[in-house]
Amino acid sequence: MKRSLWLEEISSELTPLPSLEGNHVVDVAIVGGGFVGLWTALQIVELDSECKVIIIERDICGGGASGRNGGFVMSWWPKISSLSAQCGKDEAVRLARASAAAIGEIEQFCIKHNIDAHFRRAGWLWTATTNAQRGAWKDVVKTCQRLGESVFLPLSNNEVARRAGSGKHLEGVLEVSNATVQPARLVRGMRRVALEKGIKIFENTPMSNFERSSPAVLHTPNGSITATRVVLAHNAWSAEIPELRRTILPVTSTIVATTPIPDRLKKIGWTGGEAITDSQLMVDYYRTTQDGRIAFGKGTGMISFASRVDGGYDDNPDLSEDTERDFRRTYPQLNDVPITHSWCGPIDRTYDSLPVFGHLEGSPNIFYGVGWSGNGVGPSRLGGRILASLALGLDDEWSRCGLVGREPKRFPPEPFRYFGGLMVRRAVQRKEAAEADDESPAWLDRKLAGLAPSGLEDKNL
Repeated sequence: MKRSLWLEEISSELTPLPSLEGNHVVDVAIVGGGFVGLWTALQIVELDSECKVIIIERDICGGGASGRNGGFVMSWWPKISSLSAQCGKDEAVRLARASAAAIGEIEQFCIKHNIDAHFRRAGWLWTATTNAQRGAWKDVVKTCQRLGESVFLPLSNNEVARRAGSGKHLEGVLEVSNATVQPARLVRGMRRVALEKGIKIFENTPMSNFERSSPAVLHTPNGSITATRVVLAHNAWSAEIPELRRTILPVTSTIVATTPIPDRLKKIGWTGGEAITDSQLMVDYYRTTQDGRIAFGKGTGMISFASRVDGGYDDNPDLSEDTERDFRRTYPQLNDVPITHSWCGPIDRTYDSLPVFGHLEGSPNIFYGVGWSGNGVGPSRLGGRILASLALGLDDEWSRCGLVGREPKRFPPEPFRYFGGLMVRRAVQRKEAAEADDESPAWLDRKLAGLAPSGLEDKNL
């Protein structure tokens, strides 16, 4: 498996824990050792120190999305309209506020446990890099203002271009609460803390299958776990479960990273450390690193038949070329700067790009939290609270929150999902390529692109 830059930077610290062997009996078994699984486990033992918890991870903790993402620690404010539609205005505001507070909580967690995750709170620039993208944020900003929340700071067009280090950024707004992290350092630090708190973790331990009994039984290649309650937190791989197959769609996101260029960053003026996105549906997202690299990502959106997550989700040269092309277009003055790293990863996208929580049909002891849609670094902390409350049988604001048991729009069944998805993806690519050249997209491409799932933000494009 091709590792991300983030994991390569700490390669000496990636010795895996032993895989699970034999039969184990616990209170809670968690499938998935990324942000969601680890936050859930940590919250469970904080609420109930006597609870016996096991995490199984098919790779190493952080080998999935948690160690491959762009390291944007964002809130749910950009999704306030979708949240309101799902949860109602008051609950949407509560969850958005909590997601913003979680950013600071992650910082305090790192300080408390001496985790050097390169946490930097420099805000998020939501920008337009083509004329078609101008004003994409206006409805979100108006909704926040109507709710009495001054979330987005208006900037002059010159200030946006100056902060972003490129005149390709035509206009934008700043969300000041957002941060960046080196995500692999964060997830591996969480793993260490979990072990210190007595949580058992088994790496290189895929779940072969599970019995929907009470207690449930999880089978692995060399053993089993009998658990009173189970939490499924394995991201895009959850599409293997029949009830969740049409709730999430595994799609690729791709990142390229430059060689360190701190002097060039200073020259172009991108020294504030802002996380930046444009307003495409197949979004470009980018940030600088502590050693002066640019990590530039794109929601490349590759899908597979029956949502099988295979090696093409880890490394795909065509997708890396697409992503580098967008980087070169956005920063033409850096065309001579070499790319040293590229990698892909699967994202568990829901139709509205908000997560879904609940229990499997007929199995009230088997819970899931899926659909992070590329924005899980910050909100996963709230997901851990929600799943911990569900797993412990608590009746509180998290087990009752508006994202639990919701019925989001579902993706079509196969083969319509795959072949229809290919048509929509290609239409989006053609539409956004035309817009990048300031040309009008074809009517059919606009119509087909309108069928695509919601993106990182609620937009008025």
